[in-house]
Amino acid sequence: MQETFLKYLRFEKRCSDHTLKSYDNDLTQFSAFLKSQFEVLTPESASHAMVRSWMVSLMDQGLDARSVNRKVACLRTFYKFLLKRDIIDQDPMQKVRALKTSKKLPQFLNEKDINRLLDNAVFEDTFIGWRDKLILELLYGTGTRLSEIIHLKDKDVDRLNHTIKVLGKRNKERVIPFSKSMSQVIEQYQKKKEKEIEKSNDFLIITENGSQCYPMLIYRTVKKYLNQFTTIEKRSPHVLRHTFATHLLNKGAELNAVKDLLGHTSLAATQVYTHNSMDKLKAVFDQAHPKA
Repeated sequence: MQETFLKYLRFEKRCSDHTLKSYDNDLTQFSAFLKSQFEVLTPESASHAMVRSWMVSLMDQGLDARSVNRKVACLRTFYKFLLKRDIIDQDPMQKVRALKTSKKLPQFLNEKDINRLLDNAVFEDTFIGWRDKLILELLYGTGTRLSEIIHLKDKDVDRLNHTIKVLGKRNKERVIPFSKSMSQVIEQYQKKKEKEIEKSNDFLIITENGSQCYPMLIYRTVKKYLNQFTTIEKRSPHVLRHTFATHLLNKGAELNAVKDLLGHTSLAATQVYTHNSMDKLKAVFDQAHPKA
């Protein structure tokens, strides 16, 4: 049933490749655990006690509560799928509770550091140099996810109107504006791409061989430059997305507008950034409180 479940996620729920890979790995790990510990051949025969035993095993291996809960969420979706198709008559996840986790606020760069990064970082006047700059500009300038940047195509960029069309989670499209300065970066990058890359394709960000970009290339690029201009602990592409959202809220952007720009389905996912927007909160306090 695992293969059928994954097809359901791909074609009906329209989950991303990243989600599909994670769910596939989680179910494979759970199946292996059932066979080795309980001699149960398929997850369809598992009980809630077996699921709890797996959770304990994962904790013993050093996984944090957040990672365990993500795997549990996979099982919840899987057993709901089986229940709807009458493959099982009782959901073993009903008695399983998620582990308590500490809420971590997203890390972000302050405005001084991000300005130093984009204004003072040295980028070579080559295809790779302009590609590196464009990756950073896209992540901070539009708040796009890593997976969204990888799948961006040349036709998705409208330099005349300064917008990009992004295909987000579950194939939901959204249009994001970008600055005039980024338009110039895109122009220079495309010129270098046409001049230096013999074989290319329709994707905006490509490798030196002309093939589609891959996640580790983005990670390495971001970490390389963040190492030079910030001391924050986490230095990933998602940090620049967090920075994009936090700076917008600090400058007075409405929460609903930031939600639409980020491609969130609900305000709950966006509200976490309000905790980071201390500059805005302090300004409101100083302006409004009698004793400020």
